[in-house]
Parts: sequence; C-alpha cells; structure tokens
Amino acid sequence: MIKLKDLAERLGLSPTTVSRALNGYPEVNEKTRQRVLEVARQFDYRPNASARRLATGRAGAIGAVLPTNRNLLVDPHFVEFLAGIGERLVEDEIDIVLSPTTGDDEMASYRRMAAGTRVDAIILSSPMVDDPRVPLLLKLGFPFVIHGRTGEKAAAHAWLDIDNEGGFRHATNHLLDLGHERIGLINGELRFTYAIYREGGYREALRSRGIEADPRLMANGTMTDEFGYRATQRFLAEQPPPTAIVVGSMMLALGAFRALRSAGLELGKDVSIIAHDDVFPFLNADRMVPPMSTTRSSIRSAGTRVAEIAIDLLTGHPPARLQELWPVDLVIRGSTGPAPGR
Repeated sequence: MIKLKDLAERLGLSPTTVSRALNGYPEVNEKTRQRVLEVARQFDYRPNASARRLATGRAGAIGAVLPTNRNLLVDPHFVEFLAGIGERLVEDEIDIVLSPTTGDDEMASYRRMAAGTRVDAIILSSPMVDDPRVPLLLKLGFPFVIHGRTGEKAAAHAWLDIDNEGGFRHATNHLLDLGHERIGLINGELRFTYAIYREGGYREALRSRGIEADPRLMANGTMTDEFGYRATQRFLAEQPPPTAIVVGSMMLALGAFRALRSAGLELGKDVSIIAHDDVFPFLNADRMVPPMSTTRSSIRSAGTRVAEIAIDLLTGHPPARLQELWPVDLVIRGSTGPAPGR
C-alpha cells in the first residue's frame, strides 16, 4: 500500500501539504487540493482514519437528530435522503451519527451534539417557520446545514431546498390549462415551510385565473397512504367534487388513487392527479396504471448534495455562500387529462 510519504514524493509536495489537502484544510488552494485528490485516487491511497482524526482534531462524523415519535426510519422520504447522505460521506470515510430523541427532548439533543466531540457538523431536515434549532446552533457556533428553508430571509447559514412554490404553481397551472377549475390540494402539515411554499404556489396559480382556493378542497396532514385516502374521500363528497387534485407525495397519491377506485372513478379521465416525488426506487410512478404525472426532484440527490455542503462548511466555505434552490420538473403522464366535458 502506498504511504503518505510516497504520495508526497510523486506529487513533489511536502507530506504536510498533502495531508492538509486530503483533510480539507482551507489554506491549501483548490487547484493543489484537486491535484492531490486525483493522484490519491489514481494510486488508491486511503489515509488511516484514526490518524486523520488525530491530525485534524475532527470526529470524522456528521450528525442528525432522530425524533423517535416521528418514525422516520419507516418514512421513505427520510430513508432516501439518508441514503444520499451516505453515498457522499462514504467517499471521505465520514460516518453518520443518528441521535435518537423524544419530541420533548429534541433541543437538548442538539445541545449535547454541539457540546460533544462525536460529530463535526449537523444536518437538519423538515425545517419550520422560525425554527428554534437555527438560532440555537448559530448561538453555539456549531456548523450545520438545512435540507429546506426556514422563515428567515437573509439568514447566514447553509441550506439546500427545492422550489416547492414554483413546482406546485406549475402543476396547478397545467391542470388549469386542461380546463380543470375545481382542483384539490393534499399537502403536508403547515408547520413545515415546504408545505407553506407548496400551498402558496397552488393559490397563486388559481388566483392568476380568477379562482379563489376553496378551503373544502384543501387538506393538510401526514404523508401517508391513509391520509391521502381519507382526504380524497372527503373531497369527493363535496358538491361539486374536484376534477383534479395536486398531491404532496407519492404515498399520499396511493391513498388518493385507492379512494378514486373505491368510488368507481377512473384516474386520468374522471379525476386527474399530479403527485410530488418521482424518483422512489420502490414506487415507480412510470409503472403505475395509469402512469402518474409528477413533479420531480430527487431527494436522494439532495441528500448527497447536503452532505457535500456539510463537508464544504468544514473546509472553510462561508455558510452564507452555501445556499441553493433547485428547480422542480413537471413530468406529464397518464394520470392527467382534460376536465370531464372538455
């Protein structure tokens, strides 16, 4: 196995410079760092993890708090996001530390993680408006990155989010273009900012056509098949019922589809549906019958990028420059069609 000294000789650099480049020290310029990484990959050089942690003073791990009351490990969104994080961290032999907590003890868990030596940065998910975790970690001076956005407009912290507002506006406009006027919305809980942005896009699209959102055709709750089923049942009992529904996840869409079948209605003809989340490996929208129209943004790719941003924070990148808003695509398939009678 090639050693650090051998790698340094091949590069014509000092072992100290090579070590600092491999460990992400900010004083090594990016061109040198990339050259070192390229040669290290070429010779399959892998630094000893224990030695690297001693040299850098880092734990070699990224942390996340796992509220046990939310059953996140059976949530397909969280599992896909976690898989994306792992794909990136394994490249640098960085571990993921999940700290379980009860709902009442969550803030104390963040304090313990920030005060300890087990992790170098924290990843936050499912942010809320005026999320209390953000001012806490800013006050503690601990590196963190958010998957999503909070209500602050100019906060100096790192985040990655998708354009939920634009995606749901685009989806609703497509249904309006097909002649639908009674359009329902099955959304997440409004304590989360993503749900607020999605409702905003939905309302804006309706308003632009002179249509006021009907609160009887709006439902907020957990992203489960059962909630999608119950919400759609309630919509169908309205007079007149909706001819189209925008749905916040594929899990919700499964429940909505089940409710339509129970009512003897045909998806894509009697009622059209556009669902969010197109890229679950075990729930392929393209293979449903009929195929489901979706808004698309890979949550696994988001996890990979969030992990990369966390690494960037640790290598000296300013948090305020690590803020990204990803576009959301609209994929039209067989679950959407012209409004009945058009």
